[in-house]
Formats: sequence, structure tokens, C-alpha cells
Amino acid sequence: MHVWHDISAQISAATNTLFKVKQSHSIGGGCINQAYCITDGVQRYFVKLNTADSLIMFEAEAAGLMEIHQSKTLRVPLPVCYGHDDQTAWLVLEYLPLSGGGRGHAVDLGRQLAAMHRTTSEQFGWVRDNTIGQTLQINTQSSDWVNFWRMQRLGFQLDLAKTNGHNGKLQKLGEQLLIDLDKFFPGASPPPALLHGDLWSGNYAYDDSGNPVLFDPAVYYGDREADIAMTELFGGFSADFYSAYRYDYPLDSGYNIRKLVYNLYHILNHLNLFGSSYRHQTEQTINTLLAEIR
Repeated sequence: MHVWHDISAQISAATNTLFKVKQSHSIGGGCINQAYCITDGVQRYFVKLNTADSLIMFEAEAAGLMEIHQSKTLRVPLPVCYGHDDQTAWLVLEYLPLSGGGRGHAVDLGRQLAAMHRTTSEQFGWVRDNTIGQTLQINTQSSDWVNFWRMQRLGFQLDLAKTNGHNGKLQKLGEQLLIDLDKFFPGASPPPALLHGDLWSGNYAYDDSGNPVLFDPAVYYGDREADIAMTELFGGFSADFYSAYRYDYPLDSGYNIRKLVYNLYHILNHLNLFGSSYRHQTEQTINTLLAEIR
């Protein structure tokens, strides 16, 4: 492949160790990027490839992985380098052999995620924008959590849905929800916690020692409930995970309805990425939320 020469040179410069790709094989598991394991016979790296204009996405992903790494709570594959040529952008990461986990490992994931969520910032958002899937995720910093969620999460996705032709009932329901959003947050503002941001079952695994590993983040600082809510959206997290998390960092009773507020963001994003098959679920979720406050 034409990029391996440039990637080899960049890895060599970044690590101060001579590296030249001798073998590469494709790795499945993603729908956005091409993924490969590359080796010189001794060293191995994980590489993501996409079009040249995807460099900014890879830069943000590398920064997000480092943000989690610096919290000293959960393991992530460490960034090695990123770059591009006229056709292709790449992100090179530490290669970690990954697998599923058992009961004890799920407990570790719950406890370590609770510890990560205790890493906080002074403001909601982050120092840079990134992506959620292939969608731009705006992270302009704010001291007002509800307004952040209103404008930069739900409002942004609703505007994008309108651009994509999803008008009428959906927009009317969405507008009403945005007006009434404060009603779901009657207590004190949550602390701005470090979030993975895209925490579904495809974005965690365990290394060969059984340690939990997070990857493919959409990092920002926000209400920790947003991360926990997404773990429930598609399933794939065990009862032991939830028990361990709640033991270390209990959730407020209001979470049971707010999780729909948070998961609506991801449902809207799926509507915008994959089309009308998600429209009924989107409208149904908004109707459920509005019924709670009428």
C-alpha cells in the first residue's frame, strides 16, 4: 500500500526506533475507517486509514485518548503519530491484543469508569471539537450544562435533521423539548466529568491481562449520566458492571428519565447518519420525555 513508506518513516521518527512495514493485515470492526495491524516482524502497531481530509478527526481522537490516559483511570491504546499525504490520512496507535472479559473484569470496568468520571474540569465541553461517528461534535466550553446540552447536543442534531429533510412533527416536538429541557434538571448542576462520549459495547474490550480498555472516544466534559445512559442504549454491559459502578459512584433517581434525554442525542445522530429508519424511535423518545413533564 502506498502509505506504508510514509507511515514507517513517521513511526521511526516518533519512537526513535527504526521501523519498516513488512506485513500488514486488515482488521474488521469499524464502519468509518479502514483498520490494519502492521509489523516489521518485531514491533506491531494499529493503524486507521481514511481520506486525507479526515486528519482533523484523527487529531481529535488522539487528543481524546490522551485525555483519558492522563486521568490514570482506564487503559487506552496510546497514540504514536498521525499524518496524511495527498490521498490518505492515518492514525497510528499502540497495538493491544484485545478480547472479551469475565465477571471480575466487568467489575473492574465499572469501578475504573467511576474513577474516570471523578476526573473533572471547570467547564462543560472540551478544548476542541471532535466527532461522534462521522458527525461533527461541538464542544464549545460552557458553565451552563443544560444550555450546553440544549444547544450543542440536541439543538445541533435537530438542526442537522432539518437540513437532512426531517421536518414537520419531529421539529415541532424537538422545539418543545428544548424549551422545557430545564424541567429534567431540578437539582444542582452536575460536575463536568471526563466522558468517553461514545460508550457503547463496540468501544471497550479487555487486554491480555484482563484490564479494561476504552477506544474510539468522543471525549468531552459533561454529566457522567450521559456515558452511563449510552451503555444502556444498545446493551452489551453486564449487571456486574452496573453494580460496581453504582457502588463506587451512586446515580441519582432522576437518572431513570434523564437517560432518555441523553440517549436522544445518539438516536438523533443515527437518524442523521443512517436515515428515516430511526425517525419513529426519535419521535417516540421525545414524546415519552414530554409526557413526563406535562
